[in-house]
Amino acid sequence: MAGHRNRKGTVAVQSFKGVLRLVWTYQGKQHYLYCGLADTPLNRIVAEGKAKAIEGDLATGNFDPTLAKYKPERQNQISVVELFEKFMERRSRQIYDRSLAKYKGLLGKLQNHFGNKAAIGIGEKEAEKFIHKLATKIAAITLRERIALLRACWNWGIKQKLVTENPWLEVKVKVPPKQKPKPFTKDEILKIVEGFQECQPHYTDFVSFLFGTGCRTGEAIALQWKHISDDCSQVWIGESLSRGIRKETKTGRDRTVNLTLHLQQLLLTRRPVNFNPDDLVFMAPQGGAIDDHNFRNRAWKPILTELGISYRKPYTTRHTLISHALERKVNPVEVAEMTGHDVQTLFEHYAGVINKTKLPDIFSDDP
Repeated sequence: MAGHRNRKGTVAVQSFKGVLRLVWTYQGKQHYLYCGLADTPLNRIVAEGKAKAIEGDLATGNFDPTLAKYKPERQNQISVVELFEKFMERRSRQIYDRSLAKYKGLLGKLQNHFGNKAAIGIGEKEAEKFIHKLATKIAAITLRERIALLRACWNWGIKQKLVTENPWLEVKVKVPPKQKPKPFTKDEILKIVEGFQECQPHYTDFVSFLFGTGCRTGEAIALQWKHISDDCSQVWIGESLSRGIRKETKTGRDRTVNLTLHLQQLLLTRRPVNFNPDDLVFMAPQGGAIDDHNFRNRAWKPILTELGISYRKPYTTRHTLISHALERKVNPVEVAEMTGHDVQTLFEHYAGVINKTKLPDIFSDDP
């Protein structure tokens, strides 16, 4: 549209570098007013409304030559960085420090890419350009999480009337399928427990509990004696402990698990005669809570290497229990209740175990 003459008294809406601006002539001088809006269908309607208002003032002699009357309000000029800072401040009351670190990392990348650019001036093309740049630096699954954060930020901004549209809604990233780690076999489980008994006896009960319950590592670390029933036949799991921070479980839901006789006896043997209900059930060798990184690097990994068992993270104990339970035809709903899974998630991730459909043997004469 640039370069075309407007009829006298009319205000044209133009797109300049992806941002909308208004152009008109008054007393022989051409005027430009940048709307601070990305060129989108909805923003064009807003810009056209402002253009009509200026045309009305030109026709009635109420035109403001300083343009102050027509400039976007300050609240609509909040920058990308300022918007995300406000969103981060809001979320900081609801999330833990480890999660907040993700926000801070993303904030730095927004600062480097957008600088002082107005949030309301970001369209889908700008959003995609930023994501493509980010894709060269972080994994696809992490990138998907960051896009979700940006969507949530702009949705919040719309509610606060700081922005008018969400440019991240249609921005997507493909996460390539990743092969799930193989569950440990029964033979491997027994070897690992025996390996700990010989080389790292302090952690033997902890490892047995992880394999036997399929609970998350942080949930086992968080267990206190007050969470165990008097006869040690049941355990309440409703908290997780990591890096010294105690919080709710990953799903925010608690559960009570009926333990096997083996795990019941393990806890009865382990529990001190005069125990403090607030004491941890499983502790680090030097006392205090187990650090999952130290456990993995100094105990778990060396023992698997020594045994010649292919490395899988300690979290695979959870995958192992679920897989073995499903293979033994335990009801998937019951498995989900025991492990604290969402039932739909369990079906999505373990469908291959639940529905063990076999290929037809086309080389056999058997029906």
